[in-house]
Amino acid sequence: IAGIILFSVASLLGGFATSQAWLLAARAVQGVGGAVIAPTALSLITTTFEEGPPRNRAMGVYAAMSIGGLAIGLMAGGLLTTYLSWRWVLFVNVPIGAVVALLAPRVLSESASRPGRFDLPGAITSTLGLVALVYGLTSATTSPNGVSHWGDTKVIVSLVLAVLLLVAFVVIESRSEHALMPLRIFRNRDRSAANVIMLCIGTAMFGMFFFLTVFVQTVWGYSALRTGIAYLPMVAVILLMAGVSTQLVPRIGARPLLIAGSLTAAVGMGWLSRISEHSTYAGGLLGPMLVTAAGLGMLFMPLTLVALSRVSDRDAGLAASLPNVGQQVGGSIGLALLGTVAWTVVANSVHHSVASAKVAAAAAAQAGHPVHVSAAQARAASTAIYDHAISVGFSRGFEVSAGIMVLALIVTLTFIRVTRADLAGAQAAMSIPAGDPATREAAEIELT
Repeated sequence: IAGIILFSVASLLGGFATSQAWLLAARAVQGVGGAVIAPTALSLITTTFEEGPPRNRAMGVYAAMSIGGLAIGLMAGGLLTTYLSWRWVLFVNVPIGAVVALLAPRVLSESASRPGRFDLPGAITSTLGLVALVYGLTSATTSPNGVSHWGDTKVIVSLVLAVLLLVAFVVIESRSEHALMPLRIFRNRDRSAANVIMLCIGTAMFGMFFFLTVFVQTVWGYSALRTGIAYLPMVAVILLMAGVSTQLVPRIGARPLLIAGSLTAAVGMGWLSRISEHSTYAGGLLGPMLVTAAGLGMLFMPLTLVALSRVSDRDAGLAASLPNVGQQVGGSIGLALLGTVAWTVVANSVHHSVASAKVAAAAAAQAGHPVHVSAAQARAASTAIYDHAISVGFSRGFEVSAGIMVLALIVTLTFIRVTRADLAGAQAAMSIPAGDPATREAAEIELT
């Protein structure tokens, strides 16, 4: 409830923003609220529903609500931006949050609390480490004049600092009695692999959505509303395949779905890399978008089940937070990494095209056939060069996304060994008598 209220208040303040700093600060507070809400919701599912069909159904409903929210958000975001203002994209969260906060005490049961202290050193080192990593990758992007910045002092310092801070975070977590992320959670190989795969999905998916949105609006001239509508078939397929995976997990287990989903998503993103400024929505975008959606839809629910399988109650919140952390951290890294790759190719393509045009014009002038270009022709040529550069650069970004999904497939094949039986039964700790805390504690340690 506190997370919902914090998110809603931050949305209200962000809607009234009059400066970039104000808006960024409000968005940061939104992130804090979201970081509280998402893992709490999943942990409530974990502690409320036993492993097996009850939890599978609950996860299916959770996935359906998440995807349905995405679909509504795409439509509502386009409508609000087109007909009102971007501010209403933030304002709309306030009444929704108020309703949820009022209803939550009536429909949610209170879970048991556990004493502990906040791991401030771990929070500081992990946050600053990720910020330094994203900043370093973003700053390495090649500038429009074709100059690479990988050797810049600020890039090198940021990346080295990121490594040092993240290593320090691991060391702190291994020694802290109240660790923000106790390393025991990674003793389970399937759970660790599931979170790595979720990190790959976040890295590939967020970058893909960002570049695809920029592409259709910049190159194809789509409005915000039309862009949202263009995504609806993709959302529908994700929703469909999430429902199908919910039915298939009890029959064939999670591993076959993870293999098929990773492979399908990789093929779809690879196909998406063939898009160009001359493609059409039906002929060049819809097909690869639906294939990618089918792959992603097969991944979300099984991955979440594996990540939360055989987890003790004391680690339910932590285990539930890690898939969300993987998606968000992967998204940040993906935007920075894929952005560096894509915009570097865009800058190099523009630089090469302009240089070639100058050489051709100079050669024509020397041959006695000077080229006279009107202002309108110059603008058209500049637009064509830029559109082609974006197509080439973003295609390279989609290729990197496909490669990341291939990495997810390799992780699945190598490390995921969870069986159908592992996801079908209740936790072993549930069978331990409540009056035997020592035995229950030992069982919880064994589960993790």
